[in-house]
Amino acid sequence: MRINLPSPSKFKDLLNEITFSKVENPITGVTLDSREAKPGDLFIALVGNKVDGHNYLFEASQKNCAAALVSKPNNSIKIQQISVDDPAITITEIGKKWRSLQSVEVIGITGSNGKTTTKELLLHIFSAWHLVHGTRGNYNTHLGLPLTLLELDSQHTQSFLEMGANHRGDIDHLCNLSLPRHGLITNIAPSHLSSFGSIETIAKTKGELFEFLPKNGIAFVNNDDNAIGKIETDAEKISFGFSSDCDFFGNIKLDNDGLITLSINGEDIPIRSANKIFAKNVFAASVIASTMGISWEGIKNQIKCFQGVKSRCELIKKNGITIIDDSYNANLTSSLAALDYLLNISSAGKKHFVFGDMLELGVSSKDHHRKIGVAASNNGVDYLYCYGYESSITAKAANGIESHHFKDKTSLLKLLRKNLNIGDTVLFKGSRGMSLESIIKELVKV
Repeated sequence: MRINLPSPSKFKDLLNEITFSKVENPITGVTLDSREAKPGDLFIALVGNKVDGHNYLFEASQKNCAAALVSKPNNSIKIQQISVDDPAITITEIGKKWRSLQSVEVIGITGSNGKTTTKELLLHIFSAWHLVHGTRGNYNTHLGLPLTLLELDSQHTQSFLEMGANHRGDIDHLCNLSLPRHGLITNIAPSHLSSFGSIETIAKTKGELFEFLPKNGIAFVNNDDNAIGKIETDAEKISFGFSSDCDFFGNIKLDNDGLITLSINGEDIPIRSANKIFAKNVFAASVIASTMGISWEGIKNQIKCFQGVKSRCELIKKNGITIIDDSYNANLTSSLAALDYLLNISSAGKKHFVFGDMLELGVSSKDHHRKIGVAASNNGVDYLYCYGYESSITAKAANGIESHHFKDKTSLLKLLRKNLNIGDTVLFKGSRGMSLESIIKELVKV
């Protein structure tokens, strides 16, 4: 993780104030990874379960970092070292203080699926009229969000911040750092069950965003998710969904090729995709944009030129074959949605599904992997290729179709290449830890 600082001198002054240090040179960036360090950076020496950042102080000094935030000073290394009890806590305090000095309007975004795509849609829509700020990459955690906040400056009008969670209290912690005025919970689904324990705990954790919002804020409520509607908030509630009792009523229309036009309160938005999950992300982003003053014409124009997010239902055309790269992450809800997308996409050939384990599901893992196999056999999949430990259950549950289970990617890729023909479509879906993108990388080489 590394960020550039918009105001090096102001950051240096804040760093000195909070740490009681005397850094003289302006700090131009902050990094947690010495490999990404640049001259003028502040290197944060974190102590993790596997890696100790203090072991990389010499590398940081060789890259001419201005200073290092440490808990274990090493005077033999020529770099100014600011000694604190816990560098992670200190950089969090600095990020929180920096945020409090900005007048930007923050919109917090959390949920089990669709956070990143919805955030990117909002940044794309608003950027046509405003100087906006938002979460980059996966900087949505207790370490990433403070760095994201340090990128704020006085010219930003809105900040769209993605908030991830693995435990109760995580969202509340991120809210206390970022001070959102408005909030969106995309949905509640069974993800990270090994740490949360139940979907009820997931709902309570995501709900911490709405509970934090002030009375002059807005909670954007997905009415199609019953758990979200039950969350209490002091903020005004604006609802959206596919039922007529919502403030923003949506409807999906399909053309002859299966491409979606999303209608919101009578406004038609062509989205050039057969992906219903993407349509729901567009729905949420459009509701927020309309509520915050963007015209429907402006929303439509920006949606029209939106490029999508890498590895999230990303379409790749190669040698007459259509690849759907949805490999960024997976849980039961998002995997079923991806299968629905595969079913509805226009294709002249066979449909292949490469599926990797869904991680962190705890006691629900076997049942959820079985359900994917059943869904694959019922959704027009011709070939199923499963990779990982738990996905062996998926392969066994896929009755009536050709299914295979692999312990290595090389064997999977070999059979996939053998079976693929011009006109075929192949969907990749799995948890981040399964790294299915490596198979895609090899597949598109030929």
